[in-house]
Amino acid sequence: MAVADRLIVVMLFDGVDLLDVTGPPEVFALLRREAGDAAGYRVVLAAESLAPVTTSAGVRVLPDVTYDDVTGRPIDTLLVPGSVEPDGAGGVRAVADSEVVARVAKLAGASRRIASVCVGAHLLAAAGLLDGKRATTHWSTAQQLAADHPAVRVDADPIFIREGQVWTGAGITACLDLSLALVAEDFGEATALRVARQLVMYLKRPSGQSQFSVPTEPGSTTRRMDELRAYVTQNLARRLTVPDLAAAAHVSERQLTRLFKTELGMTPASYVESARVEVARQRLELTDDTLDRVATACGFGTVDTLIRAFRRRLNTTPTEYRGRFRHVT
Repeated sequence: MAVADRLIVVMLFDGVDLLDVTGPPEVFALLRREAGDAAGYRVVLAAESLAPVTTSAGVRVLPDVTYDDVTGRPIDTLLVPGSVEPDGAGGVRAVADSEVVARVAKLAGASRRIASVCVGAHLLAAAGLLDGKRATTHWSTAQQLAADHPAVRVDADPIFIREGQVWTGAGITACLDLSLALVAEDFGEATALRVARQLVMYLKRPSGQSQFSVPTEPGSTTRRMDELRAYVTQNLARRLTVPDLAAAAHVSERQLTRLFKTELGMTPASYVESARVEVARQRLELTDDTLDRVATACGFGTVDTLIRAFRRRLNTTPTEYRGRFRHVT
């Protein structure tokens, strides 16, 4: 098969997330428009049979080929989407059907590169493809992935992670970032950025960018925590230590820490830093404020503290972040 016609197999099965299936092919189709016939992919949707597959959105999708049709053929990239079901407690649980897992394992053996989209990481893990590797998935099932597969080093923060020829992507629209990263690896950053512009994505996000944005966190379960989060947002420039927050919430320091761990899954200090980084990101994108002004306004105090927080949270520096994401008007 010619390099310009790399075979990408997208797996289909009942209940699969629709955007996981349709998002990446849109990126790959735009590649040919941007790069011409000299570069491109051949994308096929594979399932157990050629019967329509009902996605999680209720939309039915027609497979191009069966799994048997592509078994044994050299596959450039195997894309594994995911599926979830209600967990009975108001959340969701990733599904890893044993028959689908077996197909993943078999097709992966003939694939140059394997990539999971969103909770598809659970299928890769169940197939043994993530053992000993660092991997990400949608934040809502990250704890499940870590509990079900202790040999996997789960990191729920990045939008995607590459470990050798195995890639894992975070949730929903991060499938576009992952797909663009695959394009960049195959055809260069400049081509990937042109595709990103066609998708009306401001810029192709680096893998280190966090999928966890403080304003879009899952809603907390108590009014007290809602009020605490609002207090943090309104007072980022002030000192926000555990004693300060405990006093504002009229609870003990021990109870405050327990509230954050139980309801948000993090320490108070981690939440405060996340909130400050989020606001700093917005200032870097939308204003010409100096780093010193950004650091002061967001409560970091010094530029050095701001830089350390960005490295810790986003694996980049404020200057590098602004250079990539600054909105030019």
